[in-house]
Amino acid sequence: MTEGLIDADGWFADARRVVSPNQDARPDGERARLIVIHSISLPPGQFGGEAIEQLFTNRLDPDADPYFREVHHLRVSAHFLVRREGELIQFVATSRRAWHAGVSCWRGREHCNDFTIGIEVEGADDQHFTASQYERLATLVRLLHEQHPIEAIVAHADIAPGRKTDPGPQFDWCLLRELMDD
Repeated sequence: MTEGLIDADGWFADARRVVSPNQDARPDGERARLIVIHSISLPPGQFGGEAIEQLFTNRLDPDADPYFREVHHLRVSAHFLVRREGELIQFVATSRRAWHAGVSCWRGREHCNDFTIGIEVEGADDQHFTASQYERLATLVRLLHEQHPIEAIVAHADIAPGRKTDPGPQFDWCLLRELMDD
């Protein structure tokens, strides 16, 4: 990523843009203050393909995989997806609200989508993430810190305990912090 290449709406120049309809305006005066790290794979435990993009754009074919029948109706998105090889896809401008957190609470405040940036990392709770993903994620988080008053970076599990487990125990938070400090 080239640092600083973000437009006034929050679109990153070096991210492939796939606009999700699953978004809306943040509440008046609200800015992103929290980054939420998620993990996703569709079907579960399988990587690559277009299923994640299709889910976030309401085009997931329920007949393509038995699991898709359970999730194709969901209207969800994230601001970013970091693929296994490090490719960055942006679905929602950071100035807008993506629908990634669901029922959530952080420091006593509910409706975390109002004040968060959601980053999906292609992976699963029980598998290691790639070096390319950590490098891309660290660069992205540094840029987001420059553009937004970010107070913390948390796991989806932190804001939806008991309901979500991602990004899971294989996610290396220490490595991410080390790379962010480089």
